Amino acid sequence: MNIKNFISVMASAVICVSCLSACTDKKNQNTEDTEVNAGETQETPSEETSQPDEEFPESYPEYPVSYPEIRVRDISETYEAEDTDFGDVLKLESPKAETADIPEEEPQEEDSVEDTSEEPTSEPKSNKPYSGKGYLTGFKDDGSQSVKFTVKAPTNQHYDFSFSISAEKAVNCTVMLNGKELDKFKTRKNGKFTLITVYGVYLDKGEAEIELIPKGNIKIDYLKFSNNTTLGKISYRTDGTPVNSNASDSAKELMEFFSENYGEYIISAQYVSDSTDKELELVNKTTGKYPVIRCSALNNKGENFDTCKEDINSAKKWHANGGIVSLMWYWEAPSKKSSVYTEETDFKLSDAVTDIDISNMSQEDIRGLYGEGQISEQCYGLIRDMDNMAELLKELKDENIPVLWRPLHEAYGNWFWWGADGEEAYSWLWQLMYDRYTEFFGLDNLIWVWNGQSSNTLVAKNTFDIAALDIYLDPEEDFGSRYEQFIAMQKIVGADKLIAISECSRVPDVDTAFRDNTVWLFSGQWYGEFISDSKGNYSETYCPRADFARFYNSEGVLTLDEYKEMKANAPKKQKTTEPQEEETQPDEQQEIPDEYQEEQPQEDEQYLYV
Repeated sequence: MNIKNFISVMASAVICVSCLSACTDKKNQNTEDTEVNAGETQETPSEETSQPDEEFPESYPEYPVSYPEIRVRDISETYEAEDTDFGDVLKLESPKAETADIPEEEPQEEDSVEDTSEEPTSEPKSNKPYSGKGYLTGFKDDGSQSVKFTVKAPTNQHYDFSFSISAEKAVNCTVMLNGKELDKFKTRKNGKFTLITVYGVYLDKGEAEIELIPKGNIKIDYLKFSNNTTLGKISYRTDGTPVNSNASDSAKELMEFFSENYGEYIISAQYVSDSTDKELELVNKTTGKYPVIRCSALNNKGENFDTCKEDINSAKKWHANGGIVSLMWYWEAPSKKSSVYTEETDFKLSDAVTDIDISNMSQEDIRGLYGEGQISEQCYGLIRDMDNMAELLKELKDENIPVLWRPLHEAYGNWFWWGADGEEAYSWLWQLMYDRYTEFFGLDNLIWVWNGQSSNTLVAKNTFDIAALDIYLDPEEDFGSRYEQFIAMQKIVGADKLIAISECSRVPDVDTAFRDNTVWLFSGQWYGEFISDSKGNYSETYCPRADFARFYNSEGVLTLDEYKEMKANAPKKQKTTEPQEEETQPDEQQEIPDEYQEEQPQEDEQYLYV
């Protein structure tokens, strides 16, 4: 039975995640300066390690997907700040009504998987700038004052919290739920009351304490507590047709499989550090299962591509064993000072951009253009590298092996040279590679995975099949379902695109993912410290062993043995039946005060995460 059908009301487009940027030894990025959150990946464990000597169970239980019964109930209640226990430091202000300035309509900001999107929705209907008796103010910069609201959830479901806040400067605020950090946001600085919303927070029936801690003075008027209505709108309807109209039969079959099972399972995936595939074996020893997708990074050393050949051979073996192959490219720039990292190379992508369509030219003709001075040395260097990589990928095409191809990853940031020279240069390079690989080289086995992670770096939608996010969190942070990033990405690329986690610091919580109607196509765990310690044993730094084993043995996760059975036309495994959602009529609704009905502050639709 399709678990999606049990989720009728889930929560909405919330998205702002605090993490690091993802790559082998990438430096930390300031999340306020980037478009998305990626993570820092680590080098392969040292060779001077001993063989794992841990003991593992002989068998693992199968875990049904399980979450509390969701009972949909409409609710919209207002909790006035003056009704809270705000102590002696904060003060209640209620200035006399003055002629209020009507908020100006602000242009809609572009969506991204990190930045917030403001959507003014209404204007004050009176000159009273607050609701109720007044608002609380007098908060100190050190975050020592807070305001606590006790809300009552009438049923198990997802809710939205909207804070009516005014501030003269941008103030960082932390939201706590029952004593644990829920989210952070920054206020606007126009001095006008604005609704800042945290979307899609799941609450069990009963009371919950919501605490707002600002680091700076604000005016807090009220908290609006309402049921969420948008998470259930997440769509998994894709037609499974590759963007390459000349795609091979094997690529078509894989895309069709993805489309048919999208929203039904999270397909397991694991990155390997080298061609020995020791991480795949570690997964098996720890969980009793193998992942479906073997993910690896091809890394040229300047003009030398020899190191990539071993990985291509390992990819062939994985496919022969029934698995799916995923490749990315750590592309060292075609320069004497060669590196993937912007700060370590003198290569500038903008110097390579040309208006001449070179995508279908032979390398000899392109060399001629370079000799005539019509294209730059940088442009010619890109073509040489792309062609060398194409020859390696052609080996997989010749053996009819479909490949999840994720080039030019994390383009929203500036740490890689392909993302450091602006959006136009990046889009030009993506289009050049797509056209050259699909048309000139006829690499019809590639399923294109775009990992730009921002609307600013969105490429033509007819040049990618899957949109993917890299999600890295600190070890102590709850990974959950990451539904807020799923929603934001679907908003950017459209509901007809498959959405996956291309890299992550740990596996998602499967039960939470289905509860939140957030079933990623696949989830690719990175290697190094994220899965193993210096001795090659399983590391619990980012994910407890029990959680890791539960993920791989969940009925909501597809593993290699199950995938092979499905490919052999074996019956699909049955999932545990979840309780039917019962849509109930709300009890008598609390009457909203007249003051609130008169005063509607400008809506600031922050896409914040939980």
